[in-house]
Amino acid sequence: MANVSKTIDVQLVNHARWAPSSKTLKRLFDIFVSASMLLLFLPLMVTITALILLLSGRGVLFAQPRVGRGGEEFPCFKFRTMVPDAQERLDELLATDPSARAEWDATRKLVNDPRIIPGIGHLLRKSSLDELPQLINVLRGEMSIVGPRPVVRDELEKYGQWKRYYLFVRPGLTGPWQIGGRNNCTYNERVRKDVDYVVNWSFARDMQIFVQTVTKFITGRLCGAN
Repeated sequence: MANVSKTIDVQLVNHARWAPSSKTLKRLFDIFVSASMLLLFLPLMVTITALILLLSGRGVLFAQPRVGRGGEEFPCFKFRTMVPDAQERLDELLATDPSARAEWDATRKLVNDPRIIPGIGHLLRKSSLDELPQLINVLRGEMSIVGPRPVVRDELEKYGQWKRYYLFVRPGLTGPWQIGGRNNCTYNERVRKDVDYVVNWSFARDMQIFVQTVTKFITGRLCGAN
């Protein structure tokens, strides 16, 4: 994370921006939007649930421990996009296919990933629809509509001095680096954008990020963060 310090001033969070009234406004917005979107997307979520059950069996939701505000872990919900025996399939492929082994060692990803549920898994990931259940996390107060993306504990430890900024706020369903071309965003750029968001937060900025996220989602330009 050394490169981050070259692109953002080292400063404490401006607590005046996070006054109690501002926090309350942000939370009310989270409740209103998450509840409204859950109602709006309910038919779609029921359809996705039925397809996962049909194509891959029970266990529709996947909950991964992520770090929230103050360092508390919470179950971050997603629609399950991998088959139940995902690890076994991956191990078998890597043991028998040298080209797949080399691809995995280089990128930790596979173009033809045997773990993904055929017919729906890639679609859910590419469209970010697998993240719809995180609206439940927002409604429960574990996440916010806008904020830094939730990270796992091991990843958080890599942030060094920047970790405190992540722990100061609720992680978000969307955020500054997602709307700025997240597939082309380097790790240091991602951290810089998230830290800048926390330092210079405003409700108006949340509105801007939310509107841009909705626009990119509707036009199919919002790529998944899996």
